[in-house]
Amino acid sequence: MKISRYLQLVAMLLVVAQSGLADETPAPARPNVLFIVIDDLRDWVGFLGRHPQAKTPNLDRLAACGVAFMRAYAASPSCNPSRAAVLSGLRPSTTGVYENDTDWRPVVAESMTLPSAFRRAGYHVAGGGKIYHTAYPRRSEWDDYFAGADRNPRPEQVRGPGDRIKFGALDVEDGEMRDAKVVDYAIRQLAQKRDQPLFLAVGIQKPHLPWFVPRKYFDLHPVDRVELPPYLEGDLEDVPAEGRRLATHLGDHEAVLEAGLWKEAVQAYLAAISFADAMVGRLLAGLEHSPYRDNTIICLWSDHGWSLGEKDHWRKFALWEEQTRAPMIWVAPGLTRPGTVCTKPVDLMAIYPTLCELAGLPVPEHVEGRSLRPLLADAGARWEQPAISTYLFNNHSIRTEDWRYTRYHDGGEELYNEREDPNEWHNLAADPAFKSVKADLSRWLPRKNHPDRVPGGQHREVDN
Repeated sequence: MKISRYLQLVAMLLVVAQSGLADETPAPARPNVLFIVIDDLRDWVGFLGRHPQAKTPNLDRLAACGVAFMRAYAASPSCNPSRAAVLSGLRPSTTGVYENDTDWRPVVAESMTLPSAFRRAGYHVAGGGKIYHTAYPRRSEWDDYFAGADRNPRPEQVRGPGDRIKFGALDVEDGEMRDAKVVDYAIRQLAQKRDQPLFLAVGIQKPHLPWFVPRKYFDLHPVDRVELPPYLEGDLEDVPAEGRRLATHLGDHEAVLEAGLWKEAVQAYLAAISFADAMVGRLLAGLEHSPYRDNTIICLWSDHGWSLGEKDHWRKFALWEEQTRAPMIWVAPGLTRPGTVCTKPVDLMAIYPTLCELAGLPVPEHVEGRSLRPLLADAGARWEQPAISTYLFNNHSIRTEDWRYTRYHDGGEELYNEREDPNEWHNLAADPAFKSVKADLSRWLPRKNHPDRVPGGQHREVDN
């Protein structure tokens, strides 16, 4: 009897001791976040395989480290509404922030934004470069911020048709560029040890216009070897009136052709992509040599795509594949597997809830996107929600693996079979054989369409 009581007492003491040891075991460190946004980077990057001339070894290396999304799409094909949507968690159709000349700050409370969510959770929140649109900063959301206000040097010879599309080779070193100074700032942030986890946002502005980058990046893409994008004469003939207006009312393509500079402009865009890729390489090297290297989520994305003459259109500001598709890469230690490719259509509204979930933060109720965590764990996981892009009031495009369906505010429609017609040359919307396809896709159109806060917006670029 005494032995039995002794054994019971020993067992109880062991339980208490083990419980105490468990209490002393440190909780896993919260993950840091490296949040990289690149301006105007379309799908001409190596890992997406869209254009054979794109030279992006650093982006390709990052994609090989985690999950590369092959069909990621912007919430809006315009800088300000796209960034406001990602960072607020609210779609443009919800806020009415449709254009670059719409101030998002009166619409989105500071407490609602992604940086604020991480700051409330005890993160040191730092940013550099263009995160929000540069015309509408809100510095109070950040513990530390470097705007990178110095402008890039100008080349001796500025080329381009008119005032909007300009390019030229610079005889300078990379370090003289504004993006390089932003990356320098980010590397300094990564070198600092802190008691808090780090949320570091880095905005790389190239390949945004003007395409002024060091000459060595132009030399990577000799103009006599430049391949123009796929182009179909008369491509706009089956496009409804609003689509044609968005494509042509600025007259960019006509100006490029009249100046005889189509290949030269494509060369300059490729050069700007290669420069941006070099900046990503420097940033990744800074992370690899930092105390944050083993416990950092990397989320890299572009705010939207860019058009280089397809459908007689240049720049963004339209709802076709070229303007809406954007590179997106995720690396999440302990979750993602190197070399994973995801072909599910997703939109950038997923960024906010995904980062919250991966970092163990509650997802705010107002956030409209869906977390990508299931796809980060299994790229083939069930995913029924399509990608939704909006440009201007009540103009929406729905992208699934097989289809793109666009409906404009005036009722005009476009429907493309993306498997058979990846260049979107043949609009099937008027064919009665596809009535059921349109009906199925139209159920995803946003039901809420906030009135335009700046009626008559003119696609004005208020940054450079």
